[in-house]
Amino acid sequence: MKRAELLESLTRHGVYDLAVVGGGATGLGVALDAALRGFSVVLLESHDFAGGTSSRSTKLLHGGVRYLAQGNLSLVREALAERATVLRIAPHLAQPLPFVMPSYRWWQTPFYGLGLKLYDLLAGAAGLGRTEFLNRAEALQALPGVNPEGLRGGVKYWDGQFDDARLALALARSAEAAGAQVLNYAEVTAVSQLSAGAQPLSALQVTDRRTGASMALQARCVVNATGVWVDALRDHTQPAASQGMPSRMVSPSQGVHVVVDREFMPGGHALLVPKTRDGRVLFAVPWLGKLVLGTTDTPRRDLPREPDAFAEELDFILSEASQALSRPVRREDIRSLWVGLRPLVAAPEAAEGGTKVLSREHTILVDPNGLVTVTGGKWTTYRAMAEDVLERCFDHQLLPRRSGGQSAHHVLMGAAAVSSPVVPLHAAPGPHLYGTEQAAVAACPGQAVMLGAGLTEAMVRYAARFEHAQTVEDVLARRWRVIFLDAAEAARMAPLVAAILVEELGADPELAAFQALCARYLPASTNTG
Repeated sequence: MKRAELLESLTRHGVYDLAVVGGGATGLGVALDAALRGFSVVLLESHDFAGGTSSRSTKLLHGGVRYLAQGNLSLVREALAERATVLRIAPHLAQPLPFVMPSYRWWQTPFYGLGLKLYDLLAGAAGLGRTEFLNRAEALQALPGVNPEGLRGGVKYWDGQFDDARLALALARSAEAAGAQVLNYAEVTAVSQLSAGAQPLSALQVTDRRTGASMALQARCVVNATGVWVDALRDHTQPAASQGMPSRMVSPSQGVHVVVDREFMPGGHALLVPKTRDGRVLFAVPWLGKLVLGTTDTPRRDLPREPDAFAEELDFILSEASQALSRPVRREDIRSLWVGLRPLVAAPEAAEGGTKVLSREHTILVDPNGLVTVTGGKWTTYRAMAEDVLERCFDHQLLPRRSGGQSAHHVLMGAAAVSSPVVPLHAAPGPHLYGTEQAAVAACPGQAVMLGAGLTEAMVRYAARFEHAQTVEDVLARRWRVIFLDAAEAARMAPLVAAILVEELGADPELAAFQALCARYLPASTNTG
């Protein structure tokens, strides 16, 4: 459906059962779950689907080894179960990945190994493979490129990895197929309560950021799933402080990721350094033909759409990676540098401990005006979070209770009912990322025209026609992950993509804005403050 037709359909609909504000992992999960239960659903995203935090993760589906060390076994157990669910419903976008934790002291292999054996135990039948103790030769074989000096061995364990932005897109399109209406670049500027009591009703004022058109929608229940920006929407709706509710739900932190060529560690295993000099962990993860290094956990008070790395964060990652690998990582080796904001649940008592000690679990709050706000959590548990949100809506009688559970078995767009992925996610990107949609992509004009980095003209046309792509950034950042892999290559390809989008959409593809963004994904963009 073309954008003009979709906008007209939204305004003609009447009253929706549920309006979801926010098109990241959580909001999309809520929309899909609700649609599968038979509710009428509209999802509105002010930018692009997964345009914020949900496209800037470390690309891991995991139970959380660091949470295991903190003793949060319930969070780990839930995440491990949900990890298995995502791997099952989206095998073309989520796959098991072996990790190795190298040991440089005699006690590290037994100490960390026993903890990871507990990780296996908590996973139970949802486990992906057994933890193994490696000798020095086995560790070097699994991690070519690891620092060999003083290496005694290591511990191998299993977790998952995924393509976060394409998984979000699969959720959006699956929600559409289930009957939901989803729209990106639709900014909710106000939510007001029209009626309360047994049959609550809310009005949403929406601006289409692509055309400037305004529209008004009505819904019986409104879910605020805007991630780090949930407090802003609550304030626009009704000042929370005046209602005796928490005025701030989020204490944001940022995580920086550095991308380098696979030559630094060319194997098919990921590296985990369990304790860096500041007590955090360091990952080196093979992903889509490159190596992702990260991450940091730095508090910040502002909430920019495109946060920059602080200079000390970049220095930290380069220093720690250079110690972990046999070859030093320098600024000139960086192919892309990107930052994600985490919506950590605010807790005043944790202020002295920094964001490391803030909760990674999600929280749900229902304001007196009926606005349901969800924040926190992580990608791995998006589906469980969605179920919890709907349960809260039922408890507050904002929606009639309907049985669920379908989302745990509903395969996502592009996934076959039974699938055995042939191409691993750490390989270079290719048509396999479309899963069962590959034939539909190939049917678009330009299948033989290669634009670079595995992207064809047909893929761009498919993104515009069927995947809600509106801008060059939508294509080269989220439908195809080029800017996250090689920002200079993304800048080179941008004019080619822009020309195709103009043909398809007849609208401004925002080429100049994307080229400026590419410059920010290179190390010169670091913030010295």
